[in-house]
Amino acid sequence: MSYLTRWDDDTSRPTVGQALRDVVVRAVLPALPLFGVVVAIGLVIVGPLRGLDVENDLNWWLQEHRTPTGEAVTLVMSSIGNTEYVIGVAVLVALVVLWRTRQWWYAVVPLVSISLQATVFVIAAWVVGRDRPNVERLDPTPPTSSFPSGHVGASTALYVAFALMSTRIRHVVARRVLLVLCVLAPLLVTFARLYRGAHHLTDVLVGVLNGAVCALLAWGYLRRNPS
Repeated sequence: MSYLTRWDDDTSRPTVGQALRDVVVRAVLPALPLFGVVVAIGLVIVGPLRGLDVENDLNWWLQEHRTPTGEAVTLVMSSIGNTEYVIGVAVLVALVVLWRTRQWWYAVVPLVSISLQATVFVIAAWVVGRDRPNVERLDPTPPTSSFPSGHVGASTALYVAFALMSTRIRHVVARRVLLVLCVLAPLLVTFARLYRGAHHLTDVLVGVLNGAVCALLAWGYLRRNPS
């Protein structure tokens, strides 16, 4: 059974209890090593590697090259990663998928993905407590929640989950267009968060890692067997 086709190879209906068990065993528990890696990277950055000049140089360079147009465009790009937007889109897509497939156990994949990501992000940000870049920030942000990037992690978790789901679309053009859009969205958020002074480079890179791994765990959360 292929990892990508696992939901087509086995369409059997699990019980709610089976799905909850698999979420814990196959998604939550495997996310613990991810949490450990994220925290370890963060503690190294705020410890031995504190004040990394390459990162500071990038933030200052982006600040010096800001324009009114760039600020307006990146405001829209950054909003794709806002908590309320991510949750709203995830719920909407889950409802549409449920309506089309009648498979609630499949429709919850993006919800599992963003929930895992948010849990890892919130606790890791609290443990690490990294300061924001020393540049003018264009958005109101907590001063010590820089690592990892929640916006980038959330958008990556959401759109990588959507990208995996889009592989089931039979129409070739629609499938390819959706795949491109799903890859592009978190990249736009990543650039916007750097441009607007909200994060260091390592913050957004680890945010991508967090979101991508959580999406993969969500895609494989339920035990499936070939027909």
